[in-house]
Amino acid sequence: MTKPDLTLGIMQPYFFPYLGHFSLIAAVDEWLVFDLTQYTPRTWMNRNRVLHPSTGWQYVTVPLANSSISTKTLDARILDRAQAKSALTGKLSHYRKKAPYYRAVSRLVDEVFDGATDDSLVHLNVRALAAVCDYLGIPFAYRICSELGLSLPEGLGPGEWALEICAGLGATGYLNPASGQELFDPAAFARRGIRLYFAQPKEFAYSTGPYQYEPHLSILDVLMWNAPQDVAQAVRRCVQISEGNLVMHDGA
Repeated sequence: MTKPDLTLGIMQPYFFPYLGHFSLIAAVDEWLVFDLTQYTPRTWMNRNRVLHPSTGWQYVTVPLANSSISTKTLDARILDRAQAKSALTGKLSHYRKKAPYYRAVSRLVDEVFDGATDDSLVHLNVRALAAVCDYLGIPFAYRICSELGLSLPEGLGPGEWALEICAGLGATGYLNPASGQELFDPAAFARRGIRLYFAQPKEFAYSTGPYQYEPHLSILDVLMWNAPQDVAQAVRRCVQISEGNLVMHDGA
């Protein structure tokens, strides 16, 4: 019996990430939330960027109770979820009279924060990914790595985690952002019967009303200005996927 194809994406749990993150989710069969390594402070895991009310962009952040490099990602805890939500909605409030989808995005943010049942940063970020995918009509089949009980070798390097996780789950393919291509050994994946793919995002430019457009902001900004069906199309269109130097799919 032929083993069915299973292409995985494996990424750290980012906070309302940019559109290219969702292009990866839409292109794989299953998404693995990678929460096994040490937490890195001041990364996209607990912050992102939205438009500033005057000019440029500003950070939106979820403050943590424990954010040192000795903390594992799976153990990162939110300092005060209600306060984090209040700070986020405050920094989004200037969109109210200008962005056509402000109310819909505000409801989405409420759903993410109000439905959380603990102070886990990982769980909050997964809720955000799931809520955005549901809003856009994108399938989101996911598992959290720390909950799988995988037996992984000690001392794995940055490019080796994905290989061992894929092998442990019987995957036939793995998709990674092209920006990390130099970390991976295609021959090592081939020896384990796993095809290695890379995704190069393309910019999705859109009108931001009275503000100057800023690229690569949080998906929250994209959703503020664009109908969900248009964002869903951009998620699938604005990416180029290749295996080695061979282009397999061009969303243009």
